[in-house]
Amino acid sequence: MPKVSAAQAGHFSIGGDLKVNRLGFGAMRITGKGIWGPPADRREAIRTLKRLADTGVDFIDTAEAYGPYVSEELIHEALHPYKGLVIATKGGLQRSGPDAWQQDGRPEVLRRSVEGSLKRLGLDQLPLWQLHRIDSKVPRKEQFDVIRDFRKEGLIKHVGLSEVGVADIEEAENYFQVVTVQNRYSPAARGADAVLEYCEDHTIGFIPWAPLGSGRLASGASTLETIAKKYKATTGQIALAWLLKRSPVILPIPGTGKVAHLEENVAAAGIELSDEDEEAITNSRH
Repeated sequence: MPKVSAAQAGHFSIGGDLKVNRLGFGAMRITGKGIWGPPADRREAIRTLKRLADTGVDFIDTAEAYGPYVSEELIHEALHPYKGLVIATKGGLQRSGPDAWQQDGRPEVLRRSVEGSLKRLGLDQLPLWQLHRIDSKVPRKEQFDVIRDFRKEGLIKHVGLSEVGVADIEEAENYFQVVTVQNRYSPAARGADAVLEYCEDHTIGFIPWAPLGSGRLASGASTLETIAKKYKATTGQIALAWLLKRSPVILPIPGTGKVAHLEENVAAAGIELSDEDEEAITNSRH
């Protein structure tokens, strides 16, 4: 049986110079319940991270808020100095407890976030730093100005945005190049179709978060179930295969804290959906 590899998903160059395999890894699930504190099985979380290279996954997405700090710290412990890996992180959300998220885009807070991520990840420059949310309580100019400063100072190489519309991207582009957009997107969550189209037109990487609907798609949906049986795959694998076929700029980042689940997700890179099956999923409502 041929070895499965994320390389089967093809490649994308983030910002034109960070070449990665299109199927990446989201590091939110290597934390505790409610994305809070350490993972229930720390050893398995470390094993999962160490397994990434063997599966061809070379793009990892994390955030200061995951834990908080826990995800970045585990990535450093397991993978530093990141040979052949691109580590992306995010800032702009604060945590007060399990499943609690608060926007905070004040310039001084964003600066502490960037400096903290650099220290926790053991990097001199963050290859990709993404604004986790544009804070509605802080003037956008203040947020975008300080991010532009981070680039000028060499603290970050590239900038991405999360949960934004087309107008947000265009406004941010007055301050810096936007190389990735991270929005919720899956066969069951299609609210970002217009943003995806914009990203495709401008060669911006589109990173769908919750690509498996936070696990709901993996548990089955009628159209996905029917197609999964045809390919002898899981519904989660078919959802990922659909994302990969949907657009060449899509970079799915399914997350897990278990090696077996990681390998199952990566196997989706080897599934080539027919045009008819892709269309059936696109037109279905889960």
